[in-house]
Amino acid sequence: MENLPDRPHPHAHLRASDTDRDQVVDVLRDALMSGRLSQDEHAERLEQTLQARTLGELEPITRDLVVPGQAAPVPLPVAQPSVSNSPVPIEEPADPSQSFDTMVAIFGGGERTGRWRVKRRTNAFAVFGGHDLDMTNAVFEGREVTIWAFAVFGGIDITVPEGVTVRNEGVGIFGGFGARGSDDPDPNAPTVVVKGLALFGGVGGQSSAKRHGKKNKGKGHHELH
Repeated sequence: MENLPDRPHPHAHLRASDTDRDQVVDVLRDALMSGRLSQDEHAERLEQTLQARTLGELEPITRDLVVPGQAAPVPLPVAQPSVSNSPVPIEEPADPSQSFDTMVAIFGGGERTGRWRVKRRTNAFAVFGGHDLDMTNAVFEGREVTIWAFAVFGGIDITVPEGVTVRNEGVGIFGGFGARGSDDPDPNAPTVVVKGLALFGGVGGQSSAKRHGKKNKGKGHHELH
């Protein structure tokens, strides 16, 4: 009897969310650290994950890595609270699913500064290079934004406004991964979640006030080294 084909994913046609992609990235990171994936395999699958548009495109990426029954459930979207009291500019995008950005620095450098828009998700890759993300005067497209930072023999610095909370969820392997938020966090200000991997590289930060050598009146800003 011939083997039956794999049953198609019942929701394969649905658009993948940032949360769906984040769950796959977490599985890939664990597989790299446990030795189930080589660095080249991890990089290839990571690229596929970040480019995936549907759940059907995501599912094969971890098919040989996830233990049956152990896959994390997909959370439901949570309504965003009011942003009117935020000390930092927040402007909700018309289409949240399109609020993402990708930055790549290979044997070079890149920076974002001034009045730029911080997407709900930003993918920053630094390979033998560096990124400088200065959010001091930026506009945030959500109450919570996520920076996926991947530094391989490179560095990524992230500066966030005073009052902004930074949540560090990254991993350093022969490198440093540390994110520091405001000394005086404001509950109405955005939260910056920093995820990713530093491999023979570094991801980190400090406050904008410390970086620029002065205190801002009211709420100021922060940076990651």
